[in-house]
Amino acid sequence: MTRLALRTGARAIKLALKTAKRPQGAKAGKAGKRATPLRVAKTAKTPTRAKLSSAAKGMASGVHQGRRYLLFKPPNMGRGESLPLVAMLHGCMQDAQSLAASTRMNRLASSERFMVLYPQQDRLSNLQSCWNWYETRTGRAQREADSIAAAIEHVCASQPADRHKVALVGMSAGAGLASLLALRLPGRFLAVVMHSGIAPGQASSYATALRAMGGRAKAVALTRTNADQHLPALLVIQGSGDSIVASINGTQSAQIWADWEGALPGRVHAVRRGKRFAADITDYYAGERQVATLCMVHGLGHAWSGGAAGQPYSDPLGPDASRLAWSFIKKQIACSGAPNLA
Repeated sequence: MTRLALRTGARAIKLALKTAKRPQGAKAGKAGKRATPLRVAKTAKTPTRAKLSSAAKGMASGVHQGRRYLLFKPPNMGRGESLPLVAMLHGCMQDAQSLAASTRMNRLASSERFMVLYPQQDRLSNLQSCWNWYETRTGRAQREADSIAAAIEHVCASQPADRHKVALVGMSAGAGLASLLALRLPGRFLAVVMHSGIAPGQASSYATALRAMGGRAKAVALTRTNADQHLPALLVIQGSGDSIVASINGTQSAQIWADWEGALPGRVHAVRRGKRFAADITDYYAGERQVATLCMVHGLGHAWSGGAAGQPYSDPLGPDASRLAWSFIKKQIACSGAPNLA
């Protein structure tokens, strides 16, 4: 049955490749002639692909599988320059290119001087390109998290990335996997940013994941095995109008992180810039150390806040989540006293 499935899958892939090479709606020309490709006008309803002019494709061998990725490096890097690394994990029905397009993180990385790693989920692992963040009972989620860690180590070893200045950013399913990876390797990362995601420990199967996404799961505290173990600082960005991941998940994620560190919430303050959606910001501190920040965006659905127009899962009316994420990460880098290897 496995061999039959593989043969069937191979035939489907070959057919898809042949179809992709032939212009849709165009008739095949006569022998020796090529059909004229269809040209599709780019409109607001037609998502555009990210232009990663300085991107490089590569493979990193994880613990259990290879992991494809795209890597963005700012132009005109100096000799001996070593830059922070931000790993961006896409959501369901996305890929590395579409996440780069919606977040416009590469543009920010060019001006702020950091590198961006976009790990890519394999369609054979999930038909909707979701990270299997909830499959902790079978160990599948942990293996995927380990493969991301392997990709990060590969980049730090082969590229001018500062291994002491690494942060995780995830959207939706990517946020769930990012938080799981941070829990598995808490001392490896300086910061974690969860956008429209669910905290680790809240689901262990597909059924429990659906309950958690709907806001019907009771928050489960994380088990602490080492009293000296600290989690990286967490930024949670969540839309109050999210119909896919209920907004309660954002509050629970920040509270779970705060409970781990014994942090207390400060006073909620509202922020609004221009005509963008307003947001309520809550900081959680343990003494003078910032443990978590919750940014609840009023009216935002299941979309990257402040993302590019015309992209799926992207809402330009929200506060700029990319700048919020980098500002948070940069603050953690400054507070960490991480050595400057440049």
